[in-house]
Amino acid sequence: MAVGSTGQSTAVGTRPTGGYAVPMALMVTLYFSIGFITALNDILVAHFKSLFSLSNVLAMLVQFCFFGAYFVMSLPSGWIIRRIGYKPGIVVALSTMGAGLLLFVPASILISYPLFLFALFVVGSGLALLQVAINPYVGALGKPETAASRLNLCGFLNSGATTIAPKLGAIFIFVAAGATIAERAASVRMPYLVVAAFTFLIAVITLFVPLPEIIPTNDALTPGSAKEEGSAWSFRHLRLGAFAIFAYVGAEVAIGSIMITFLGQPSMGNITPKAAAGFVSLYWGGAMIGRLIGTFALLKVPTEKALAAVASVAFLLVAITIFGHGPIALWSIVACGLFNSVMWPCIFPLSVRGLGKFTSQGSGILITMVVGGAIIPLSQGFLADKLGYQHSFLIVLLCYAYLIFFAVSGYRIRQPRFDSIPNYIPPVEI
Repeated sequence: MAVGSTGQSTAVGTRPTGGYAVPMALMVTLYFSIGFITALNDILVAHFKSLFSLSNVLAMLVQFCFFGAYFVMSLPSGWIIRRIGYKPGIVVALSTMGAGLLLFVPASILISYPLFLFALFVVGSGLALLQVAINPYVGALGKPETAASRLNLCGFLNSGATTIAPKLGAIFIFVAAGATIAERAASVRMPYLVVAAFTFLIAVITLFVPLPEIIPTNDALTPGSAKEEGSAWSFRHLRLGAFAIFAYVGAEVAIGSIMITFLGQPSMGNITPKAAAGFVSLYWGGAMIGRLIGTFALLKVPTEKALAAVASVAFLLVAITIFGHGPIALWSIVACGLFNSVMWPCIFPLSVRGLGKFTSQGSGILITMVVGGAIIPLSQGFLADKLGYQHSFLIVLLCYAYLIFFAVSGYRIRQPRFDSIPNYIPPVEI
């Protein structure tokens, strides 16, 4: 799942007391937490659909509110960080997330879907702020030449969290079939209370962990800024790349969101929600394995060719899912996770290549397009209600078709280059 910074360049102050080990352990824990909380949404979609007798499109409001918060809060988060600083920003972000997680308690008592959705929006807002605050630290906590490996480590461990979260969440949240509505609503209480307590604990620990001072060294342009003549929006490949991020995140989130209810259909063998959650874990586990493979493969394979290859295979797998049944459709959609894994580290650098002084602005634009995780699942939910589950994957098929176009043609630079920024490291994918 993709999360990153706005690409602001930074300068680092003095080395923190006691070295980098403890601060880096904190960053790794934060990335793991982000992945775990995000992947639990796949369980909530199926759980709330059953609990509140929702249509697919209404159940997908879980992802709409969660990822919609990223879009709403992306620019305000940058302003907050500039006002209060990076370390206080982490504490505020974690506290916001904790508050949102605690809202699951009154929502489960009142059995209120709107309150659950508001809680998810609050959690998503905290995560948006957190991602802006922590990305620069990964680059700052060590030698610049090893920053890429630290980013990859964080992304890998984040993928590990997305792999185990659906399985663990299903154990606690999916209760026995004969449970009352109140018991089913209450099943979310304990896991989210535990995660909230952990989040507040990390916020307290952050206050006492010495972190280097992060100081912006350039006045980064925001997506709507007019401080300098010109704009990242004038670059065709950046505009197309923004829609590529939208399509990739949307497709990846949509597949994970609908998988449990899709596998519960008669054509798929009426797989129980708990069993289906295991396949969701395999889906995200594929992304973890693929990211590890991609770490080495992308050193030898041109970025655009790698993106074209994985997007083409993902397109084929979704097409098989649409027209297949049973185990064939099941394993083809699960396998998509493996090929989603390297899409973010391919799309991002291709989109900001040649932007020069507009790289920071372009990065901010790309990050806001994570909103695809809100729009595409909602669209698929609508199609599932109207056309059925298998035909609803047509929207995902279109996303991968667009990614093939971007990898073959859309990435090409058709605007004059400005001054270049060497050693650019894209934000870590989550």
